Amino acid sequence: MKLSAPIFQLKRRAKLMARSNGFHLNEALDRIAREEGFAQWSLLSASMSAGPLSETVLSRLDDGDLLLIAGRPGHGKTKLGLQLLIDAARDGRQALLFTLEFTEQQARKHLKSLEASGGNIAETVQIFTSDQISAEYIIQHMSGLESGAIAVIDFLQLLDQQRSKPVLSEQLRTLGDFAKRTGIVLGFIAQIDRSFELEGKRLPDIGDVRLPNSVNLGLFSKACFLHNGEAQ
Repeated sequence: MKLSAPIFQLKRRAKLMARSNGFHLNEALDRIAREEGFAQWSLLSASMSAGPLSETVLSRLDDGDLLLIAGRPGHGKTKLGLQLLIDAARDGRQALLFTLEFTEQQARKHLKSLEASGGNIAETVQIFTSDQISAEYIIQHMSGLESGAIAVIDFLQLLDQQRSKPVLSEQLRTLGDFAKRTGIVLGFIAQIDRSFELEGKRLPDIGDVRLPNSVNLGLFSKACFLHNGEAQ
């Protein structure tokens, strides 16, 4: 069943309803769900899980979230991050890519390859490739954007490579505060340590994220781990 609006807009409508009428948020969400033809919000949310992974992840993000997208090389973490941006842009959200890995031409080519033939949504994604990408740089380029705007940072560990930049833990705290204050969403592509493949686990988890220095990964409000075509 096609929704009348993207799910992030339905969530926002529910929050406004709850605030205006003194409802609990769960009650407001259920009312919105009934307007969309579902008995309750959990059923509406579950219906989104039947679609592509990127749509499922996007439907579960709330304004102000910090999302971790983690996997070993070649297991789809970058593809998922880029697809999130295309899906968000298709929903009318501002979508930005901050990459220390690709040139703008390479990033644009990858985005275009993920879009349906004949579309031009990928062209609306803003791409930043400066070596100066850091928390300060990201905030500078996202200040003033509407709540619900989404950025993907490619990738987490590279934010910590230049000594002239603040340590990674400080940058994450700064970006987390900024996201909560503005309602923007930040997704970080992250590497998984190669030792994971020696442990016999089916999927990596938060303990397998490769970190150059100590970082409080509890700052991330959502996470998606990928391996061998599976995700959790």
